[in-house]
Amino acid sequence: MQSTLRLAIVGLGLVGKRHADAVALVPDVELVAVADPNESGQDAAVGMGIPCFETIHGMFKSVQLDGVILATPTLLHVEQAITCIENKCPVLVEKPIGASTKEALALVQMARARDIPLLVGHHRRHNPLIQKAKEALDGGLIGTIRAVQGTCWFYKPDHYFEAAPWRKRNGAGPVSVNLVHDIDLIRYLCGEVTAVHAVAAPSVRGFENEDVASAILEFSNGVIGTISVSDSVVAPWSWEFTSRENPQYPPIPESCYLIGGSEGSLSLPDLRLWSHLDRRQDWWTPLSSTTLTRAASDPLVNQIAHFKDVIMKKAIPLVSGQEGLRTLQVIETIQLSAKHRTRLDIQDLTASDVEAYRTVV
Repeated sequence: MQSTLRLAIVGLGLVGKRHADAVALVPDVELVAVADPNESGQDAAVGMGIPCFETIHGMFKSVQLDGVILATPTLLHVEQAITCIENKCPVLVEKPIGASTKEALALVQMARARDIPLLVGHHRRHNPLIQKAKEALDGGLIGTIRAVQGTCWFYKPDHYFEAAPWRKRNGAGPVSVNLVHDIDLIRYLCGEVTAVHAVAAPSVRGFENEDVASAILEFSNGVIGTISVSDSVVAPWSWEFTSRENPQYPPIPESCYLIGGSEGSLSLPDLRLWSHLDRRQDWWTPLSSTTLTRAASDPLVNQIAHFKDVIMKKAIPLVSGQEGLRTLQVIETIQLSAKHRTRLDIQDLTASDVEAYRTVV
């Protein structure tokens, strides 16, 4: 392997361009190729002075690569990731890992069998504030976690949907497009979700998908969670507004996650820790708060640096294919539960399940 890693991006749209900017900020990593059949992506690649190919297959035939970032539509993720693995190339797939648990499961098994790194782009885990929250929770600062509450409310303007009509269709609502981020973080911080009971309401704008949904989450460790998402509510309580992660969104000093424990509670992303004075669990005792300190850096840049370390075998994936698969599985179960208005257990993906789905590949 060369001293400077050679990366490629497949799909140079809005997300792909953000990845390109992140690659440029990571030492010893170079963006050497782009694959994009669209004229806009090709023009962007030309502007960067980077060779652009119409297909991922053509790119692999022409360029030697150490890693690939897939920033394409979800329906293409598994097919293109398989192409990377067949070319023995580590791959970072944008979230969600695939369009269905069934196809994603086969992809994860294939990558594992061939020992090719497969990472999923749940970049929020790479945010220093999330790492600090993870450290605090694992260190017992709030005692035993008992409950978690998440809110993902915002209002997407009409032109957002007019620009891409597929966003109005079934499967493109806020549960699959937005809530997948929040579910991944809640899993990371609080444990595995084993059952859900969800409800959803049809879009008031007349679209095919939902525009509001809520779910009760049951965890393997006994935690109970509630989460709500809507892209038709005017409100400040979402990760986009509160985390200051993406400068495109105006920052608001609010929280969108509340994690409650036996000795205290933690709100995010403000990292505010609440407990009774002298750690006395007594509702007659005054509560006090302190804000945990943490470093600040761009999680997308951190994610590329981590991808580099994984390629060089200096680290194991923070968000592996298996992790991305499990998050997708929770999202799928929420959608199915909302459809049938019933509580559903989440199937444990065992080796026999993997074997059963092997034919997808």
